[in-house]
Amino acid sequence: MWKFDFPWMFALLPLPVLVWWLAPAYRTTAMAVRVPFFHEMAQAAGEKPAPGGVRLRRHWLLRLLLPVLWILLVTGAAKPVFVEPPIVRDEPARDLMLAIDLSGSMATRDFVDEAGERMDRLSAVKRVVADFVAKRKGDRIGLVVFGDAAYPQAPFTLDHDSVRILLDQMQIGMAGPRTAIGDAIGLTIKLSADSHAQEKVLILLTDGNDTSSAIPPERAAEIAKQHQLVVHTVGIGDPATTGEDRVDLDALAHIASLTGGRAFRALGHEKDLADVYATLDKLTPEKIKREIYRPQHDYFWVPVAAGLSMLALYHVLALLIALLRSARRARRAQGLPGSEVRHGN
Repeated sequence: MWKFDFPWMFALLPLPVLVWWLAPAYRTTAMAVRVPFFHEMAQAAGEKPAPGGVRLRRHWLLRLLLPVLWILLVTGAAKPVFVEPPIVRDEPARDLMLAIDLSGSMATRDFVDEAGERMDRLSAVKRVVADFVAKRKGDRIGLVVFGDAAYPQAPFTLDHDSVRILLDQMQIGMAGPRTAIGDAIGLTIKLSADSHAQEKVLILLTDGNDTSSAIPPERAAEIAKQHQLVVHTVGIGDPATTGEDRVDLDALAHIASLTGGRAFRALGHEKDLADVYATLDKLTPEKIKREIYRPQHDYFWVPVAAGLSMLALYHVLALLIALLRSARRARRAQGLPGSEVRHGN
């Protein structure tokens, strides 16, 4: 579509008419030379001056050209702009961090797949989380692993293929044998500090209780709430287990509640874990922020260039006509043939 950035400039169109109508004519006096044969000179030049002055000759082309030039000049000042169809760009509106426990207890083979075969907990987590990541095309996803301490495995990114590769490369014990849940939450807060996403979510998966964090998980959850980070917790394993490997479901539920999240539990079936992530997928649906941009191109130069071209062409034609007249007069003065214009065949 076309539009004008300064449409009010068209109010200037009648300005020349108003000036011609309201402003007094410009008159000046100047010294003149009295010539007794002035009328003979005017007749020879083809002019018919009014008594007491000389009237400049105006032809139809000049009368037509001046209004057209004024219209083109005002149109250029109004700045015509061509607006192209809108371009819609989708941007992620959520940053989603996955924090995965890599402590030694994740090697326990108490998960059963659909075929009835047993697998360790981390293998089940990898398969389910990889499917979950594949569905989150509109979110930036990052990875944090934790054991004795928390470590960033992947920053927030839209390159989900790289996230799945890094997920597949995780090994049990690579972050230490213990569990630092509070540090994992604290690291996520730090990684999302510069995020401009509308929502920030942490999904924390662990099969044990906190044994080595520098910051208590409850305190980390309170700080996460202050930074508008929602924490969903997933506890896996048997809560009846004793010792450091026992998953503390109550503590995980408290962490989630402090931040406005949900707490889940997955038993020893891969399907249970898949159901948990399916529920999380519904709780945090893919959210996309759409930005609409309409490219604009300025064309103010077109009427200006057209006016300048017409003006230049007029002066070129006027110069050629003047040269032809001068040549014709010179031939008449010398009595050369071709000084008269003959009509007919």
